[in-house]
Amino acid sequence: MIDFVMISIIIPAWNEEKSLPRLLKCIKKQTYKNYEIIVADANSKDKTIGIARSYGCRIVKSKGSPAVGRNLGAKVAKGSILLFMDADALIDNNFLEKSIAEFEKRNLDVAGSGLCSSNDEIVDKIFIGIFNFWNCLAQYFFPTAFGPGIYCRRWLHQKVKGFDKVIKLNEDMDYVRRCGKLGKFRMLKNSKVIFSMRRFENDGRFKTGMKLLLSILYRLFFGEIRANIFNYKSRVKRQ
Repeated sequence: MIDFVMISIIIPAWNEEKSLPRLLKCIKKQTYKNYEIIVADANSKDKTIGIARSYGCRIVKSKGSPAVGRNLGAKVAKGSILLFMDADALIDNNFLEKSIAEFEKRNLDVAGSGLCSSNDEIVDKIFIGIFNFWNCLAQYFFPTAFGPGIYCRRWLHQKVKGFDKVIKLNEDMDYVRRCGKLGKFRMLKNSKVIFSMRRFENDGRFKTGMKLLLSILYRLFFGEIRANIFNYKSRVKRQ
């Protein structure tokens, strides 16, 4: 095992007292132990910070969007490889071991993880399947990956100056696209992130799914989304 490579796991969060402990428990059970956890808190009003501290996480105050939180977390990171996660994601106990081994074996500089649904709803599995198929296809000409489970070497993150905080939607996809121009990008084959479907459940599956699919098409033809034309509200507050 190549556990000499230190990973900095960066998690933007805002009022995540219900979801965050589940993810942190998953991380603490990892077979790969050389990591640090950085929680970028956007001024939570609940127990998020206390929970993060109880798990030994480093905390940075972001008071902004997920992009701002990720950048602040990366700024204080000690690891040579950054792993960006979402607070409501889940991972298997060997996720880090398998994914970092593949990352290094394939000499990648930036990578995205495949997703699997957090529930057994057929429509959710179909949507996630479509998204995974697109990501695998686009990796060769239009690098695309979603927020939870993005790996990037720290030097490359610094080279592209991090996430673009001006982008209103899909700043994570823009990030890997820009990184893919300067480093080698691929989707990881051997590990997946359990993706929370809570937004689909709360805001409506069809409505949310269509917004995300249309946003991908918009990026293909018109570029990055710098105005809130899709009226998409992040799970982490934007200021």
